[in-house]
Amino acid sequence: MKRKAKINRKTKETNISVLVNLDGKGKYKIKTGIGFLDHMLEQLAKHAKIGLIVDVIGDLHIDTHHTIEDLALTIGEAFNVALGSKRGIGRYGFVLPMDDCLTQVAIDFGGRPWLVWDVEFKREKIGSMPTEMFMHFFKSFTDTAKCNLNIQSKGTIE
Repeated sequence: MKRKAKINRKTKETNISVLVNLDGKGKYKIKTGIGFLDHMLEQLAKHAKIGLIVDVIGDLHIDTHHTIEDLALTIGEAFNVALGSKRGIGRYGFVLPMDDCLTQVAIDFGGRPWLVWDVEFKREKIGSMPTEMFMHFFKSFTDTAKCNLNIQSKGTIE
């Protein structure tokens, strides 16, 4: 069974194309216009060993909100479609110690969207990405991926 999905989303503010290949071996091509978001999506593809092609044209001349929100909705939908019946998948979680912080993530693609967010940033932006948009990204993702996602991070997050 092919575990792939290509989703396009076009709104007044964005034009987005996402291709997810759950068996893609970590290959990626990411272009969102937001450097840190590109970097994080590249890390997701690389470490999850999925194929991820993302092409975004957004209204970044206004702000990053629509680009980030619409991209999360599109990626979530692509994951939901690529997972299909979800038969044979296991529950997934990890713990990531990084320097002076500890982040824990647990995800369950069980069909019910929910986000638990226990993260506090000490600055307003990372690169050009507002830290207030991280929670919004993950909430939008869970809505269309139809998954439960629990993210906790403790320590100095700067």
